[in-house]
Amino acid sequence: MTEWLTWRAAMDQALYGPDGFYRRPGAGPAAHFRTSAHNPVFAEAVGRLLLRVDRRLGAPERLDFVDMAAGRGELAAGVVRWLAAEAPEVAERLRTVAVDLGPRPEGLPAAVEWSGTAPSGVVGLLLANEWLDNVVCDVAEVGPDGVARIVEVDPGSGTERLAAVPDPAQREWLARWWPLGDSAGGRAGIGDSSGTRAAVGDSAGARAEIGLDRDAAWRTAVDRLDRGLAVAVDYSHTAADRPRFGTLTGYRDGHQVPAVPDGTCDITAHVALDACAAALGPEAETVLATQREILHDLSISGARPDLALASSDPLGYLRGLSRASAAAELTDPAGLGGFGWLLAFSSC
Repeated sequence: MTEWLTWRAAMDQALYGPDGFYRRPGAGPAAHFRTSAHNPVFAEAVGRLLLRVDRRLGAPERLDFVDMAAGRGELAAGVVRWLAAEAPEVAERLRTVAVDLGPRPEGLPAAVEWSGTAPSGVVGLLLANEWLDNVVCDVAEVGPDGVARIVEVDPGSGTERLAAVPDPAQREWLARWWPLGDSAGGRAGIGDSSGTRAAVGDSAGARAEIGLDRDAAWRTAVDRLDRGLAVAVDYSHTAADRPRFGTLTGYRDGHQVPAVPDGTCDITAHVALDACAAALGPEAETVLATQREILHDLSISGARPDLALASSDPLGYLRGLSRASAAAELTDPAGLGGFGWLLAFSSC
């Protein structure tokens, strides 16, 4: 008998259940997909950002760095090492907390604390790199009758069906952030209990990933911040460029695969970062930018070292080339450089 679940429930089970993707032993996410956290220059960029936050806070007695969805702690360890080498006086005041559901990885530096939840009262930098895209979400799709309904899925096969209409909170979110209209850009009309009816036109098949859980997760993360900066970095879109058919997909062993929520692959969907920003309220100080823009501002670029260095310092030249290549990967506008950064400032 087929077990039908909403995508929200299926993601929760497939990613975070007892046998979920993120609770499995082994190499962790790095074995299945590459993120900025697996690039050593990203640790330098985060370290530089942390130094800016430290200066803005006036060099507090304790400077926090909280790494949300830390994987196997690659980024947290990299930031600790970079600061120890480049700003040892700051490193002495640093408290680093890596947050993840898995057990503490072997070989993680002792200076990195490991926790299943983010600490409260953070003074410093809270960074969520590719966390929100794995926060569960419901999916809505416009059926042949022009009505948007919640999509249900069979976890074993990935087969989908259209089920109930969105509830009032879901309909309100869709109307504000991801209207399901026709191919000419018509807005969806919000109906009564009969559901969300699309504008006139061929809108059947249009999909949206409902971001209520992502908005709430981001609010909760930012609430952990006492003073400093919270940053979400992710695959993202805004109201100007919502994907017509959604973005839900899977990753396994370095390849994009169909989204089958059976626990054997990552299940991810891009994030409506503008909705997350608005969820903090009108008084919040937020900035939306691309990773390329932020990293360039932090003096991270893919510029190659001066060729003259090849003669005077061949090893230094090779190190410079390696760093330039890594920086180019992080700032490529068609790749990681196109990721969205949502910055939220708190009392600093």
